[in-house]
Amino acid sequence: MTVDVVNEQNKKVGSVNLDPKIFGERANTALIWEAVVYQNAVDRRGTHATKTRGLVSGSGNKPWRQKGTGRARTGDIRNPIWRKGGTVFGPKPRSYGYAMPRKMRRGALRAALSQRIAESSVTVVDKLALSEVKTKLAGELLDRLGAHRSVLMIDVTPDSKLLLSVRNIQGVRLVGATHLTARDVIGSRCVITTQAAIEALQEVLAQ
Repeated sequence: MTVDVVNEQNKKVGSVNLDPKIFGERANTALIWEAVVYQNAVDRRGTHATKTRGLVSGSGNKPWRQKGTGRARTGDIRNPIWRKGGTVFGPKPRSYGYAMPRKMRRGALRAALSQRIAESSVTVVDKLALSEVKTKLAGELLDRLGAHRSVLMIDVTPDSKLLLSVRNIQGVRLVGATHLTARDVIGSRCVITTQAAIEALQEVLAQ
């Protein structure tokens, strides 16, 4: 499988050979779904918390004596059945992350990249870099490459100037090849990758 390599002016400057066993897989939507759910769980912030009767503010004294008033007995004014009382079995801070086998994660990434290549939504460039930090230059680069709206840019080591320039453009992300996930690929309509990045991915995904 041969894919054209273009420069920043969208002119062909070469080609790269891709292994069809890696980038020509059939779409495995079930595996991709598993990978997306896993990544969402790992990234989820489990910072929710409620206060128990021991944490909620209020006196701990017994409001009235145990017997003789005709009222229901109670120990303090912050027990869970009272208004403004503590919460029973409420959520506590925790991690939602879980383990997903490496072979499954890599398989999902192969399936996602194969799907985008089959849709002709992947552009391979010789390099991704800017001369200065400027959002306008990043926008012009994307226009020349025909990338609009939801764009994922991949490089082995992302250029710091380009990284700062694209972060103010809605729907555009620049990630390193080692941090690429199936969720990144499937969540973008257009994928722009450097030749070095696609070759590095091919080497890793072949394992």
